[in-house]
Amino acid sequence: MDHSKTQDVDDAAQISLAGLIIRQKEPKNLEAPFDRIDSYLTPRELFYIRSHFPVPNLDRDSYQLHIDGAVRHPFALSYEELRSMPSETRVATLECAGNSRVFLVPQVQGAQWELGAVSNAEWTGVPLRALLERAGLREDACEILLEGADRGTPKEGPLPPDPISYAWSLSRAKAIQPEVLIAYQMNGRDLSPDHGFPVRAIVPGHYGMASVKWLTGIQAVSEPFHGYWKTSDYAYWASMDGKPVRRALGEMQIKSEIARPRVYETIAPNRIYTVSGAAWAGETDVTEIAVSTDGGRSWAEAEFVDPVRRHAWRRWKFDWLTPKEPGPYTLLARAKDASGLIQPDKHDQNYGTYVINHPLPIEVFVGDSAGSRS
Repeated sequence: MDHSKTQDVDDAAQISLAGLIIRQKEPKNLEAPFDRIDSYLTPRELFYIRSHFPVPNLDRDSYQLHIDGAVRHPFALSYEELRSMPSETRVATLECAGNSRVFLVPQVQGAQWELGAVSNAEWTGVPLRALLERAGLREDACEILLEGADRGTPKEGPLPPDPISYAWSLSRAKAIQPEVLIAYQMNGRDLSPDHGFPVRAIVPGHYGMASVKWLTGIQAVSEPFHGYWKTSDYAYWASMDGKPVRRALGEMQIKSEIARPRVYETIAPNRIYTVSGAAWAGETDVTEIAVSTDGGRSWAEAEFVDPVRRHAWRRWKFDWLTPKEPGPYTLLARAKDASGLIQPDKHDQNYGTYVINHPLPIEVFVGDSAGSRS
């Protein structure tokens, strides 16, 4: 990581009252202090916040969720009607597609997330599949459009001609999977306004932009949705018949992060230090984790703290006998999934400022005290 760039980010970042790191004040974009996340479930007050527009003011008494479009029986639900339906509770990790953007060199535009635009929580709500079954999807419905109540003008061009709502679509195949929830609770408590009150989508396995907050509309569409967010913003370059094409981001890629030690932390020499972190994947399981304490020249197997649970992170630890020789050391973590896929060595430029899932260098100093640093 570039030292001067990190200093600039640190100078710009401020700590909120709850302990979240402020990356942008309005709309709110707040990062979780990744080195402070000691529990499997991220406490609500430390769960990262990603907003595209200001938080809309929604009232639970007048709230309506509309399910329509390419369906046989369109209908609307009040908040209380939704909560009276059979519910399910699932653990899912959400990660912003731009998480770890600060590690890109040279520096790029966008919120300068470090490690904490990722969190893990327990979500309670009604499976989206149940609502779609009640509405009766038509055979020609190919995607399900999720629309939030938040509106505004995006910051990055090309800009739409008028203010727009935040909206994202899921393939029909993903939308009917049992894990996709229309959620109203997080960690056993009603959603807070910053996390989508009264109702939000939770799309496990996909980057966070699919989990639309302040959800007011679910629309089945018979043609792929090509809105701003799926074309101008959260998109990447793929290849079709040898030609570059734009495709929307979707499934989270396998990734691991080191929570402790922190970047530039000073560590005592010749002692056992427990390196710790978390790893996650999209629609598969993380099965192995390795740590390097010499900048990637050699790797050693680390130990998982949590069992395998699809769509949720696994915390891990590694006992490092720190070197006797003082000086700078670079730590890396690298995960492997059930199919044998390992994190890539470097960032794929086709993803632009998104999908930063290569092993992230955590630079530390081994010495007797902070005063040992040159």
